[in-house]
Amino acid sequence: MSTHQIHIFISHSWSYSEHYETLAEWVFTRRWSVGQASLDLRDFSVPKDDPIHHANTDRQLADAIYAQIARSHVVIIPTGMYSHHSRWIQKEIKGAQSYRKPILAVDPRGQLRKGSVVASAATKTVGWNAKSVIDGIWELYRN
Repeated sequence: MSTHQIHIFISHSWSYSEHYETLAEWVFTRRWSVGQASLDLRDFSVPKDDPIHHANTDRQLADAIYAQIARSHVVIIPTGMYSHHSRWIQKEIKGAQSYRKPILAVDPRGQLRKGSVVASAATKTVGWNAKSVIDGIWELYRN
């Protein structure tokens, strides 16, 4: 059985931190394997307990976010209407595209309307359950 270390950046908006917290719990607190592959999933997100306080300008904020994304294999962004207005999410999408990192869009449970910004940027979209998210990560990592 081989082990694959996969670096994950999960997007979040402080106003919708429950989405981030649920995704982070699914991805980082459980042991996952796909077939014969064991997954070692590492968190490269901007942690809530250590946000980017030193970013005084949009450029500094973008650079700090891009530094985390550049080191990641997959960027996960929950779809949702808040994505249209989030300065963070816009920068995360741009960073993922700049560094050619695949974006896994996750439709939050009960979400009827998807944020078109995230949906149109996504490499793959999955539903709101742990196995779908892990399968999506593995697929994007392998391609």
